[in-house]
Amino acid sequence: MMKRLSTTQLVPGMTVAEDVLTYDRQLILPRGTVLTDKSIMKLDLYGILTISIENTDGSASSSLFPQEQAYLQRIKKDPVFPAFKKEYDLSVDFLQDNIQRVVKDNLPLDINELLKSTLRVLGIDRGRIGILDLLQNMREFDSSTFSHSINVALICNILAGWLKWNPQQIELATACGLLHDIGKLHIPRSIITKPGKLSAKELVIIQQHPVLGYQLLVSQSADEHICNAALMHHERCDGSGYPTGLKGNQIDPYAKLVAIVDVYDAMTATRVYRGPLCPFRVIELFEEEGFEKYEVSYLLSFMENVVNAYIQNPCLLSDGRNGNIIYINKDHLSRPIVQCGSEYVNLMEHPDLSVVSLL
Repeated sequence: MMKRLSTTQLVPGMTVAEDVLTYDRQLILPRGTVLTDKSIMKLDLYGILTISIENTDGSASSSLFPQEQAYLQRIKKDPVFPAFKKEYDLSVDFLQDNIQRVVKDNLPLDINELLKSTLRVLGIDRGRIGILDLLQNMREFDSSTFSHSINVALICNILAGWLKWNPQQIELATACGLLHDIGKLHIPRSIITKPGKLSAKELVIIQQHPVLGYQLLVSQSADEHICNAALMHHERCDGSGYPTGLKGNQIDPYAKLVAIVDVYDAMTATRVYRGPLCPFRVIELFEEEGFEKYEVSYLLSFMENVVNAYIQNPCLLSDGRNGNIIYINKDHLSRPIVQCGSEYVNLMEHPDLSVVSLL
């Protein structure tokens, strides 16, 4: 027996029941693979929504790295956290109410009002806490499509700024992130959570959420780039994405930006077996497998800015030592120099070591 699970329901220790393939039939995980945290992240990287697992009692500890929970608690105890969470929750509720009216009642879509509500979150005084840290921790409370959409919108805003896009382009990128997953609201939950093997028709329905989102946004006369971001955010530059296997310049530039942010937010989200994921672990997977799939200039800017935000941040190494990140190696962004007491550990020179958690 086997059952079909959303990637958000996967836990290390589960066994893959069927080969997991990309849209263009590239093998990601073979049947019989025992899932690890990294292989689950890899499914996110490839935009896989559901897989079949063997109907066994695969399990894992509640947290692979308990220190991640300590990091989460440190963010939550900061005085800026309640104000940020309050504005964030208001923004999620506003998005949900408005989008559901559009989808269910065919009411007009007011993108400007949705943007105003979303951008108010960025106006909250965050002190010294990074926006990415706060957004990761919001997903502990709400893992809905709407909270994910708010996260993607805000991180798209930040990435477009890092890329030095003009204010109009930054606002448009934010709107693209906000509405990229609107098509998921047309996918019956009974299909996403169905036990057992999905039919060919049901698999097609799941992979059609980009098309459904595109059709809805076109019917609402949304900007062409917003429509394309919904349609193309699962496309990959090497042609391995879906729904149509576009490559390189065939993919809208705004969709390329959304694709990076979409998968980053998915990989760093809190899961049932761990707290928010250390960004360095995500960056490592991007370095290993991301450059063929994502727009390189966008991805490099994103990774460099993310890791630079953690200079002087305490961290845990895979050998159990605590230290402070003091230097980022530009040739290998996931492997910084870490000061552990009086010792300086260059992870470029120690392939057996890695940063597993922020503290």
